[in-house]
Amino acid sequence: MVEQVEISSLDRRYEAYRIRSAVAEKSLLLSISSHGIREPLKGVGESRILLDGFKRLRCARKLNIGIVPYLSLADDEAAGIIELIRISNAKSLNILEQARLIDELLNVHQMSNAEIAELLERSKAWVSVRSGLICQMSQTVMDKIFNGQFPAYSFMYTLRQFMRINNVKKAQIDTFVDAVAGRHLSTRDIDLLANAYFKGSEEFRKQIDDGNISWSLGRLKQPSRSSNDCSEPERQILTALEVIGKYMQRFILKCNDSQLKSRPFYAQANLLSGGILRQLAPFTQTIRQFYDRTGQA
Repeated sequence: MVEQVEISSLDRRYEAYRIRSAVAEKSLLLSISSHGIREPLKGVGESRILLDGFKRLRCARKLNIGIVPYLSLADDEAAGIIELIRISNAKSLNILEQARLIDELLNVHQMSNAEIAELLERSKAWVSVRSGLICQMSQTVMDKIFNGQFPAYSFMYTLRQFMRINNVKKAQIDTFVDAVAGRHLSTRDIDLLANAYFKGSEEFRKQIDDGNISWSLGRLKQPSRSSNDCSEPERQILTALEVIGKYMQRFILKCNDSQLKSRPFYAQANLLSGGILRQLAPFTQTIRQFYDRTGQA
């Protein structure tokens, strides 16, 4: 049952487990100032340990609202966390927030993967994927992401690739994230910088380490500007190379998703992957020759 409680009575110990977003909070502030708090904050029992609604709480404090609607999800922390994950969708609780809460259940509340999976009505693989994410993330990177200074998407789909495929160490990831975090860069810009940092020259690494982000991005974007001087067939090849690289990365990261399990999916995926395998040898030979020829030019 929803009750009205004083914000001073709410325990905010889980605030750092939810990702901040200045843009989303600004929009929410405008909505609350006009219409009030429509959705109750959610937490645990009479102790009022808050699990969901931290943006609403911060907005209430800014607007000098002292009383907020509150809904208890369970009588204890572990049950409350389970219920929050169970009822939340991808918009209200993203994969890294799920991962951090699952890590809490595993390491603080001493629950097993199997027990969590059963209570959430999910597979053990679903739980393992999320617990593994926290193991891959250093405290530095975690703090930057959850403080809203570095996009979670860039860690998930750019930096993890370098860790898994290129064997980049956590310390190197920390140095890169420290250099680019808090600069309001797009995920595309971070992707460009990461590729230059981990695959490029020592000059680029030094420039990024020294904070010369604008200079680095300017240099990296020069080739795309010079593509205007290319012929139409040349531009088509450049576009094809960008698309191939993008979807190769996406497939590598997503092909082992535990949600890919239906029989119709397996049937179609097997046919398509077989067709790709038949083209793989000639494609590999062609791209190597093309790489050598363009390098010599």
